[in-house]
Amino acid sequence: MIITIGREFGSGGRELGKRLAEALGIAYFDKEIVAEVSKNTSLAYDYVQNIIEKRPIVYYPISIGHSFEDYNNYITKEYYSVHSEQDKVIKEIAAKSNCVIVGRCADYILRDLHPYRIFVYSDMESKIKRCKEKGEIDASLTEKKMIRAIKQIDRQRGEYYEFYTGARWGDKENYDLMINTSNASIKDIALGLAEVIKHANK
Repeated sequence: MIITIGREFGSGGRELGKRLAEALGIAYFDKEIVAEVSKNTSLAYDYVQNIIEKRPIVYYPISIGHSFEDYNNYITKEYYSVHSEQDKVIKEIAAKSNCVIVGRCADYILRDLHPYRIFVYSDMESKIKRCKEKGEIDASLTEKKMIRAIKQIDRQRGEYYEFYTGARWGDKENYDLMINTSNASIKDIALGLAEVIKHANK
């Protein structure tokens, strides 16, 4: 049983994944993947996190003696080395046990194993409320700036997913289940979904 969860920022996808894994009694992976990639590549955790969550950006060279082509090739190799390691880690995780994996394009990486693919989304009002409760965004920001920050993060996730997979992030055709968490209890959704999955896997 392999379950992958894609999610909009502030939709509660991470909490849903964790609660679903607990209800099913299976492993849960999210930031643990970044930690493993960081360890295996000897790159700093925050640096790996930044690479994994964004599509590559081309910069002009900043030092004399390095051509644009050389600089771009270096960045590209490092970018793809991180993603190659991420693919390896995710595939190893899926091979070892039943699990829930949040983000990381796991639905695409594990496509040959036919995971149960979930996408979690929510209206903006619920996202803002959840972000404030979880402390995921600076609470001192105005609501307008919070909305802008949330949209920017979702745009980055979409660009990364589409660059990496060639598919449209959040498109219902790429998932088995779309879950709207607006004004809903994540706990109740997770428990109900766990029962559905248990029944389907009998």
